[in-house]
Amino acid sequence: MGFEKLVFYVFAAILVFAAFRVITVRNPVHAAMFLVLAFFTSAALWLLLEAEFLAITLVLVYVGAVMVLFLFVVMMLDINLVPLREGFIRYLPAGAAVAAAMVAEMILVVGARRFGAAAELPLRHGPDYSNTRELGAVLYTDYFYPFEIASAVLLVAIVAAILLTLRRRPGETRYQDPAWQVRVRREERVRLVSMPAEKRQ
Repeated sequence: MGFEKLVFYVFAAILVFAAFRVITVRNPVHAAMFLVLAFFTSAALWLLLEAEFLAITLVLVYVGAVMVLFLFVVMMLDINLVPLREGFIRYLPAGAAVAAAMVAEMILVVGARRFGAAAELPLRHGPDYSNTRELGAVLYTDYFYPFEIASAVLLVAIVAAILLTLRRRPGETRYQDPAWQVRVRREERVRLVSMPAEKRQ
């Protein structure tokens, strides 16, 4: 067993352990920390595959931005997760079946050519090789239409999230009415109160 394969198995084991702890730990902050560990180990695996751009993007975007926001929301809301964790064992068989189906689909899609002897080939490139250039060339040539469709779906999701957040719910959401602000008069905003001066004792 070579050194690169040993490093791969070590990071893969850490990734599986971190992903398992994300769904089994009771504290949501600890779950977020294990998710950060899973992101870092995934980035390390991508570095082994010479996908440096994807690795640094995963660290910068998900660990540096998404997880910080997630931790901020979890710690601000102080959600009681005890009722949510009560049905974990009850839904475990269904979750295991879905996970097994996903693993089977990945094996069928990738095929034996990635898990067999062909996987032993080294992934070395020349000094002028650019991972970012190759990724962009593949995205905007072979996968141009799926990439555009995914962008449109994400745009629709962003608009839907904004509309759900800004909907007017009486008594819950506070908002400003510009028309009412324009019609306001000075007499309604400022009230002069005459108070007698206090005398020193």
